[in-house]
Amino acid sequence: MTVGNSVLGVFLISQLCVGVIGNTSLFILYIYTFLFKPHFKKLIDLFFMHLTIANMVTIVFILTPDIMSSFGVPNFLDAVGCKVVLCIYRFSRGLSISTTCILSTFQAVTMTPSNSQWSWLKHKLSAWTFSSLLCSWLINMAIYGYMVENVIEKTNSTQVGHMYLHAYCQSKPLRDHNSVPFMSIIFMYDLLYVSIMMWTSLYMVILLYRHHKRAQYLRSPSLSSQQSPELRATHSILLLVSCFVILYWLNNFITLYGFYAPTKILILEGINAFWAACYPTICPFVIMKNNKLILHFTSSFSALRMTCFQRALHG
Repeated sequence: MTVGNSVLGVFLISQLCVGVIGNTSLFILYIYTFLFKPHFKKLIDLFFMHLTIANMVTIVFILTPDIMSSFGVPNFLDAVGCKVVLCIYRFSRGLSISTTCILSTFQAVTMTPSNSQWSWLKHKLSAWTFSSLLCSWLINMAIYGYMVENVIEKTNSTQVGHMYLHAYCQSKPLRDHNSVPFMSIIFMYDLLYVSIMMWTSLYMVILLYRHHKRAQYLRSPSLSSQQSPELRATHSILLLVSCFVILYWLNNFITLYGFYAPTKILILEGINAFWAACYPTICPFVIMKNNKLILHFTSSFSALRMTCFQRALHG
């Protein structure tokens, strides 16, 4: 175990703690809202809850093996453990991608003006909530179920050839005629979702720009200084999509490089795990930033603090 591996292990542990605490706190917040504050709940919160669960699973299953590997723990996963861990990680990562895409599309439809030709979709959102999430589960199961047969325990021999390499696991070396179709399906699947995210994000940016110009034209302080819940949610989703796209391409570049590199670089596994877990770690804090219940709590706390301060001055 080298100093570099130990430092990387500490970073991964910190990321694991921050990510799990953030996603757990957000999930508890949504449970509390649904049970005790039903007037605060919105349809979009179901997508956020689903995204939170997918992110939490992704963080645990991607970081734990690399943390153990960084501190030199031998044989942490056997062949069965490799199949379970890698398949659950890839599956939850796929759910995170598809849910972020659905969120972006959902919010774009919500923001659509009433006179738009797409406004009829607003009435279909509640009916499509469950079906869209179910489809994302089925699609990811169909794609990543293929990995079960191809994931094995890492061998002691020199790792060469086209294969997926993890801390304790690897894929079977794939011939070009086998690897190209599978990698192409995954790439096209991810590219489809990323393209939809970018298109809906551009659409929302255009709508926000028009709203800003209209507020300036009306010169109404209430329109320009206050944000509606829809605008706050839109800003959060735009920030989520921006973070996702940047981190997604970085993670995929490292993954593809590791897959096709003639000789495998072992420390690259841990670095790639760090980048792969960045989005699910950041995600809950971006969502909480504009959560209505949290904003209500902070405003009430600020008012209470100001009242106590004024009483102290007059007392």
